[in-house]
Amino acid sequence: MGETIAKNKKAYHDFFIEEKFEAGLVLKGSEVKGLRAHRVNLKDSFIKFVKEEPILFNAHIGRLETTHHFYGHEERGSRKLLLHKKQIEKMLKAVTRDGYTIVPLQIYFNDRNLAKIQIAIAKGKQLHDKRQDLKEKDQKRDIARAMKDY
Repeated sequence: MGETIAKNKKAYHDFFIEEKFEAGLVLKGSEVKGLRAHRVNLKDSFIKFVKEEPILFNAHIGRLETTHHFYGHEERGSRKLLLHKKQIEKMLKAVTRDGYTIVPLQIYFNDRNLAKIQIAIAKGKQLHDKRQDLKEKDQKRDIARAMKDY
C-alpha cells in the first residue's frame, strides 16, 4: 500500500470488519486531481450492488478551483468499483444471504500510482458493542499513560 489519502474511522467504530479487499475506482481526471489534493471524505459513504456491480455512493471528492466547470465532476456522485468476478460473487453472497454490508475503509495510491480503495465485508455493531470498544480503548490509553510516566 502506498500513500493513504483518506480513512473512514467511522467504519471501524460502527462495524466488525470481517474481510478486506482492494478495489480499483473508475474516476475522471478532475476526481484524480481532487484525490491528489486530499479533498476526500469517506465518512457517510457506502457500497451498494447495482445490477451485480459494486458502486461507491456518497463519497465526497472535492473539486479544485483550477478545474474548468465543463470538465468538473459531481462531488458526491456514484463511482464504479473494479474487482475480480470471484470477489464480487463472494461479496454478493455475503450481502444477500448472510446479512453483511460492504463498507469503504480507505482510499490510497498504490505503488504504481493508481487510485485504489480498500473495502470490507462487515457486520453492524450493536450499541453495547460500541460501548465495550470505547471502554477498552480508554483502558489501553490509561495503561499507555501509566507506562509512559513510569
